[in-house]
Amino acid sequence: MEKKLLIFGSEGALGKGLTKTLLSKNYDEIFLFDHKYDSPSVQKRVKQIAIKDLSIEKNVEEAFGKINSSKNSSYFLFSTIGAFFGGKSVWETDENDFDKMINMNLKTNFFIAKKFSELVASSNSGSLCFTSAFTAIKPESSKFAYGASKTALNNLVKTLSIEGQKIKLSVNAIAPYIIDTPANREWMKNSNYSSWMKPEEIGELIYSLFENYNFISGNIIELKERFDI
Repeated sequence: MEKKLLIFGSEGALGKGLTKTLLSKNYDEIFLFDHKYDSPSVQKRVKQIAIKDLSIEKNVEEAFGKINSSKNSSYFLFSTIGAFFGGKSVWETDENDFDKMINMNLKTNFFIAKKFSELVASSNSGSLCFTSAFTAIKPESSKFAYGASKTALNNLVKTLSIEGQKIKLSVNAIAPYIIDTPANREWMKNSNYSSWMKPEEIGELIYSLFENYNFISGNIIELKERFDI
């Protein structure tokens, strides 16, 4: 049975770190999806696929059109797709801010889930993992639009994990509080960076979920703080 991996948002800070980890794992083919790439891959099993606005369904269809289904393959997908908006109270949040969060964090991943489910239904089996957020589980001040869109994403995970049993599809999400990226270090200077989740470590977690995908499903995994060992 061949194992094929799809990573959406592979060129972002989280995407690059977890891709580095997952490239070392035993996948027969790896498909990387992003708007542009810093450099071409040197690995023959890796295919880089340029994507357009994923809040438009036809663009998601076009991306998945690059993948051929096979009953002799199992498919695994991790999505980093999303955006952050914060710093405003509920009454200060305008319609454009709210719509942007729904489009970027929910609508895009709904289309990804829909097309990936169709791919898995015509293959052997598969697993899907999204990037949610800690604030979707424990709401915080000034993050309503962001938290609401991620909470809806969590509902998508829970629902699809039930429906996915029919097609041998498991679905989970990680819910990090903060990830150790250059942008976050700039935003929160003088923080204790050692407690932040590392993208490469998240890659190991995702790999573990995918390796045990036939019985791990419907989970929103909180990633609050780490400690050195």
